[in-house]
Amino acid sequence: MAITSTAAVGTGSASQSSNIGIQDFLKILTSQLNNQDPLKPVDNQEFVAQIAQFATLEQSRQLNVKIDSLLGVQSSLQSVGMLGRTVDVNQNGFVVSGRVTALDVSSGSPLMTITTSTGSFQNNVSLSQIINIR
Repeated sequence: MAITSTAAVGTGSASQSSNIGIQDFLKILTSQLNNQDPLKPVDNQEFVAQIAQFATLEQSRQLNVKIDSLLGVQSSLQSVGMLGRTVDVNQNGFVVSGRVTALDVSSGSPLMTITTSTGSFQNNVSLSQIINIR
């Protein structure tokens, strides 16, 4: 079966194209049924296979969303455990040591404030910048 127009499908960004919903799938399926050759109809097994593939794709997408959420919660919990601990942090190639004194989770990813022995603050330190925990 030939598809004559794909303009609506190809105009979105990568993030939009991964968010295809059941309504979009049903529109595509309806268009496919309306535009098929009556002398060579599409086999029922093909439709079942397409629906199964779409259901699998949707479940995988939902699983990815839940895993991302779980990773966010895990990093927040790890950061809470860092409060009061002494850490070594990589700050632009230099190692800074200090105590974790504050935690900010408002941005969606935890950012810590490190107070050094001189009393200065290193703000917005992420977990990936921590080299050593004591």
